[in-house]
Amino acid sequence: MPGTRPEKEHPPQRRRHTQRGRSPQRWRAAHRRFEESGPGRLWGRLSAVDLFAHSFQLAALALLCFFPFLIIITAAAGRDAAVVVTEWLGLNQQAARAVASLFKPATGSYALTATSALFLLLGALAVAGTLQTWYRMLFDVRGGGWRTNAAQLAWLAGLLGYAAVQSAFGRAFGGTPLPGLMGFLWSLVFWWASMYVLLVGAVPWRVLFPPALVTSLCWTGLGVFSAHWFSATIVANQQKYGPIGVVMVILSWLVAVGVVIHLGAVVGRMTSGTLTARKDGGGDGGQRVHGDGGHSGREAREDGE
Repeated sequence: MPGTRPEKEHPPQRRRHTQRGRSPQRWRAAHRRFEESGPGRLWGRLSAVDLFAHSFQLAALALLCFFPFLIIITAAAGRDAAVVVTEWLGLNQQAARAVASLFKPATGSYALTATSALFLLLGALAVAGTLQTWYRMLFDVRGGGWRTNAAQLAWLAGLLGYAAVQSAFGRAFGGTPLPGLMGFLWSLVFWWASMYVLLVGAVPWRVLFPPALVTSLCWTGLGVFSAHWFSATIVANQQKYGPIGVVMVILSWLVAVGVVIHLGAVVGRMTSGTLTARKDGGGDGGQRVHGDGGHSGREAREDGE
């Protein structure tokens, strides 16, 4: 219209600056929505407890410290360590032969001095101590004293018993669905008792059940995955790299074991806190799992020590 000033258009450069300023805001909003979601809270918790660093640490200790102990113990019991490892990974016959080639002894005798036996035991206890320290951090439990070391010994004995019973299930019910079901139930009992023992009874059984259940589910899932993937990978790596290729796959499996243990405990811990919060009408159960006095009971026991 005459006498009307035309509307001033924003130059393209100003529009680009405006759009560029909105992009970080959209990213921050999306990041905030992710952090508030279930997967975001899980990832934040896993990052806070340093999932992968602890998993690699546990795998390295298991390979360097626990496997020598396992070889000596199984030999003393009249069994082959390669058979035990094969059963744990669920390998087929071809992959089992590749693993057995790593454990061929140069001699039939196993002469141990008191010093070497002590170092083997201390190495195995280092694995138990690492897992115990991580469970303490996750469940906010302080520790120390002779009960801590006794708990590590008890867990180590329980681990050997768990492996023996699991192997017996496979031999007794091979070719039927029972080994899988019995193995899951037995692993549930083992991980439930493991947490209670390593935490020296500081956390109630009912609080530990969700972490034990999720850990058992992850453990069973790893067994299924291992049976279908690790066998072919071990055979292929042996043909390509030789014995070191088999060791690489076993180390990968040990890392996966660490991830399973950590992931199961974290997810179960979050589930336990959510259920406690709902039961208490929306309290802070997600932050303090010992809402029934478990915390104060734990502190009283530690003060008593």
